[in-house]
Amino acid sequence: MTTDAQEPHHLPTFVIRPATGRGRTSLRELHGYGDLLFLLVRRDITVRYRQTILGVAWAVLQPVLLMVVFTVFLGNLAGIKSATSVPYPVFTFAGLVPWTLFSSAVSAASGSLTGNANLISRVFFPRLVLPMASVGGSLVDAGIALVVLAAMMAGYGIVPGWPVVLVPLFLALAVVAAFGVGILLAALNVTYRDVRYGVPYLMQVWLLVSPVAYPATKVPAHLQWLYGLNPMAGVVEGFRWALTGGPAPAPALIAASTISSVLLLVAGSSYFHRAERRFADVI
Repeated sequence: MTTDAQEPHHLPTFVIRPATGRGRTSLRELHGYGDLLFLLVRRDITVRYRQTILGVAWAVLQPVLLMVVFTVFLGNLAGIKSATSVPYPVFTFAGLVPWTLFSSAVSAASGSLTGNANLISRVFFPRLVLPMASVGGSLVDAGIALVVLAAMMAGYGIVPGWPVVLVPLFLALAVVAAFGVGILLAALNVTYRDVRYGVPYLMQVWLLVSPVAYPATKVPAHLQWLYGLNPMAGVVEGFRWALTGGPAPAPALIAASTISSVLLLVAGSSYFHRAERRFADVI
């Protein structure tokens, strides 16, 4: 008895070639890896809160503690006040929400490559997925902190005005800045392992030069554009204005912070793209 030979199934063939250009190929490669990105974000969130005492409360513990410190030592003892009639605790916590998002995203993204060394050296996938997943986990924490901020505002009787619709834009700007800085530090950390020791100090200094515990109006008007070169200056001031009201931030401050955030993203993506071909060998 004879049988007809079954035709072989033709499976798709994927050809991996070295990336070219200035970061564009890396961004295109992300198409089709959405499931991997989702799994990595879920893994980071699960690992972060697994076997913890406070659970998701850790997401708001840092900004709450900083708010208490700022209120006691800067608000009460140093006499620093908000630029409007907003109570100082709400003023500082509204600034700490986007700042904590930025700080935690940069810290997590900077160590995302070395923390997944085994994965990078064994499996091919766009390396940009790893810092993106780290930033995604920080967004969850920011969402929890936003709920706490809303409760504080309700307790003080603060009702947002129409600028509240701009809150997602300022958070997106914080993510852009954090992702640009994060992927730059992540790529540097693969080659220079002492980068991870400098990141906490960088975040501490960055916090002090950002208008979290003080209003940006402390900076003279003719220097607002220069102050805005710190991307978090415009993000913090704009986010706080959008939620708590008061005079709008200086347009020069917002414009300069937007431009610097985009430039950080471009610079970080360019360096990451040039360095990623060496990751598997160096890491």
